[in-house]
Amino acid sequence: MASGDEHRGEGDYGDAATMGALRQMHAGYAWADVASLEPAAAAGPAVRVRGAAVRAVGRRVAFLVLRQGSATVQCVVAGGSRGMARFMAGLSRESVVDVAGVVSLPREPVRGTTQQLVEIQVEKLHCISRAVPNLPISVDDAARSEDDVARAKAAGEQLVHVGQDKRLDYRVIDLRTAANQAIFRVQCQVENIFRQVLLSEGFVGIHTPKLIGGSSEGGAAVFKLDYNGQPACLAQSPQLHKQMAVCGGFKRMFENYSTFRAEGSDTHRHLCEFVGLDVEMALRDHYSEVCDVVDRLFVAMFDHLSKSCARELEAIQRQYPFKPLKYLETTLRLDYDEGIRMLQEAGVHVEPMGDLNTEAEKKLGELVRDKYDTEFYMLCRYPSAVRPFYTMPCPDDPRYSCSFDVFVRGEEIISGAQRVHDPELLAAQAEARGIDVRTIAAYVDSFRYGAPPHGGFGVGQERVMMLFCGLGNIRKTSLFPRDPRRLAP
Repeated sequence: MASGDEHRGEGDYGDAATMGALRQMHAGYAWADVASLEPAAAAGPAVRVRGAAVRAVGRRVAFLVLRQGSATVQCVVAGGSRGMARFMAGLSRESVVDVAGVVSLPREPVRGTTQQLVEIQVEKLHCISRAVPNLPISVDDAARSEDDVARAKAAGEQLVHVGQDKRLDYRVIDLRTAANQAIFRVQCQVENIFRQVLLSEGFVGIHTPKLIGGSSEGGAAVFKLDYNGQPACLAQSPQLHKQMAVCGGFKRMFENYSTFRAEGSDTHRHLCEFVGLDVEMALRDHYSEVCDVVDRLFVAMFDHLSKSCARELEAIQRQYPFKPLKYLETTLRLDYDEGIRMLQEAGVHVEPMGDLNTEAEKKLGELVRDKYDTEFYMLCRYPSAVRPFYTMPCPDDPRYSCSFDVFVRGEEIISGAQRVHDPELLAAQAEARGIDVRTIAAYVDSFRYGAPPHGGFGVGQERVMMLFCGLGNIRKTSLFPRDPRRLAP
């Protein structure tokens, strides 16, 4: 009897020569996604899948776990093809391979793969790209939770724990974990819902310049550069230009943008480059209209993430356990003075007309959660002295401003306010904050041509994701984070 290898055509396995040759060798097999494979009662479909070789075992009957995104499937080569089995067993982990074969039912559910009720009987196997044999970190180690490491240590075992810096040094490998695949898919939905809700309410998307002649927020936290012989900097926010767009006749607009801040603070929630989600809108009567938009937008966002991203949130929880966010159907709004009173009654020392530090914000978050059963709330009517120069003072008491911050799990994610649309008041407040009005002359002048009352807010996309999932560090929600110490990869 002839061996199984003699019944196979030449080129059924090996390293791929060209994509064109692969297409010919795999003719008759339909491309398929691993996550979409379904059990078939009779003979299964002939499919072709591409993914990373997670592990291969056996030589007579070889098993290869193939990963595609966060989905995995077992691929089987029976003993009839010893050469293919040997080739499969020799693949290095994370090598990219093409598998062509028939979808079948395993004898029993497959453990350790996301596809437990199907497997692929391999007929053709080709390696597209071989990974180096010794990877700097393994996906299995990077996918391990701190709880797993702690439990193993308590049991006298030792598991590899990959620290955050090493993860970021080899981010390409780290991104392959199920948790990271889920984090950035959920984060995509944050941006998607942001756009959908605002478009449904009559907002229009815009894009403002990222090269500007002066600071857009005040202060010195800007990246300076030479712009054809002129001093310039990277925009800290679209603040000035989105207000100018209101003056240009756009009543409601939003922007998804990259923003740059020369942060000196190397903290868990600051980045030098992040994705901002900004809104600006003309006001009819009161800045509470902006708060209304925040309320509808984020309740809709949290509802969508909780209901439509359940599988991804579960994958994140397996590595980074967190409790679902508590939020109300109508978002709680507190006056700043009320927040100060709550803190003082709890024995926390705070300056009555000063800004809240991180510790005070977290404590207030705990107090609000315990009293109102929500971890998402607004704090309104901040003192004018702690707000940017373009913030409108309250008409009844200019010591306070028409502004608000929004908090999730005791940390600020949104700052918003009514803006000053009177050019003389705007210039005076800018000068009082040490800003050279000449550098923002075009901005101030835009209000001299007729400007409606308006307001808006800005939120960091990475911070929303970090706090919604209780991830503890914003670097986990930035694809390739930039902080004061990191410019690569």
